[in-house]
Amino acid sequence: MKITQSEFIISAVRPSQYPVDALPEIALAGRSNVGKSSLINKLILRKNLARTSSQPGKTQQLNYYRVNDMVYFVDFPGYGYAKVSKTQRELFGQMIETYIRDRKELKLQLLVIDMRHAPSKDDVLMYHWLKHYNVPTCIVCTKADKIPKGKWDKHVKVIKETLEADPRDSLVMFSSETGLGREKLWEVINEAIGHITEIEQ
Repeated sequence: MKITQSEFIISAVRPSQYPVDALPEIALAGRSNVGKSSLINKLILRKNLARTSSQPGKTQQLNYYRVNDMVYFVDFPGYGYAKVSKTQRELFGQMIETYIRDRKELKLQLLVIDMRHAPSKDDVLMYHWLKHYNVPTCIVCTKADKIPKGKWDKHVKVIKETLEADPRDSLVMFSSETGLGREKLWEVINEAIGHITEIEQ
């Protein structure tokens, strides 16, 4: 995928702030520090467009990034971070559920899981939410470079079993360090948005 343009558009907290140009949207959900920002940056081959932070729980809105005037990446607040207040967590939950339930431009949800660990209760809850609302979902297992290749299958099996994953959902192993999975994930995204292109090697 040749990236010719990518830019941060808005941090939205309510539907009235969402972009209105009707481009397809790919949303990313995952617990804090799972590597969503690094995943976006690797997909678009930019180092710092999506802001990474050493402080978990920093993203508190839906962050919109427009790529090639073709698609938006929508980065959700990370969940499961203890220092975020219960009230704030409930607000995040309402904001995300409203988006998942009502946003017609949402074409694919990336559920981002740290491949080194079994999915958390929050990961399972998010996945079941997506299934409840019939949202097309791709499971992205980040930090694959941190695990010996010979153990990948074992870790993927744990993730699928813990989530009770639908076998029809794509699963992509990904590394923001090495670029593993970038081409495959773009193929999944392009299929979801109906865009046929040759992936840039």
